[in-house]
Amino acid sequence: MGNFDGKVAVVTGGALGIGGATCRRLAADGASVVIADIADDAAEANRQRITEAGGVAIAVHTDVGVSADVKAMIQRAVDEYGRLDILVQNAFGVSTEYPGMQGSAVSVEEAAWDRGMAVLTKALYLGAKYAVPEMTKTGDGGSIINIASVHSFLMIKNNLIYEAGKSAVVGMTRQMAIDFGPMGVRVNAICPGWIVTESGREMIEKKPEFYDYAVTQYPIGRAGDPDDIASAIAFLCSEDAGFITGHPLVVDGGLSIQLQDAFGQDQARYGQTHPDLKLEYS
Repeated sequence: MGNFDGKVAVVTGGALGIGGATCRRLAADGASVVIADIADDAAEANRQRITEAGGVAIAVHTDVGVSADVKAMIQRAVDEYGRLDILVQNAFGVSTEYPGMQGSAVSVEEAAWDRGMAVLTKALYLGAKYAVPEMTKTGDGGSIINIASVHSFLMIKNNLIYEAGKSAVVGMTRQMAIDFGPMGVRVNAICPGWIVTESGREMIEKKPEFYDYAVTQYPIGRAGDPDDIASAIAFLCSEDAGFITGHPLVVDGGLSIQLQDAFGQDQARYGQTHPDLKLEYS
């Protein structure tokens, strides 16, 4: 506790899920937090949860695909708290608004591609564009965490936008680390496996066999919790990780270390038992 006393953190997509847990973790460790999200009610609920626990936070409506919103988000943090030390770029949410997002290069909708790339990649560029100059003013440098995925390295069929976007996150992270390291700003990425967020828990309650099947893919024997990712983020932002930059940290319970052909043969019986189950991407 207290690792981030006096520090200021902005977390995009900070209302729920990984972002929500990250806001709570950083606030519990002493940071003043800006909860940036388009889900105003959920962001306000998370703010109240943080303040009731003794933390400091504000909620700011932000569409990370819109340049003016991102600029205003960073400026609000500086206006409110006087500095910026941490930026966690987590926001992602286009599948419901753009149902044509999933598919191959032949079938995805162009509007979905543009929106997906705006949130998955352009948003990270915009965040860094406006955050880094403020971080360099503190004299202490700063830390940027970009949320990638195991899908940055492992592809699934007909998921072009997400796979391309999350792959790009790793490349952007490495490039930013090179560009901003001399300024004292470290840039790393987190690559989560399946993390059971609020919506995931609702799905599991309706279909518990889905979870029972899904976790057979994880050597650790369970899916992830948002707090698992929040802990990894807190580490990478801390002084303990002061010599780490440009690194894509995989936090997936061992999902991605298995030889898939052997694992698939071993799991064939699960497909026969539950042929209707389809695993969602992280």
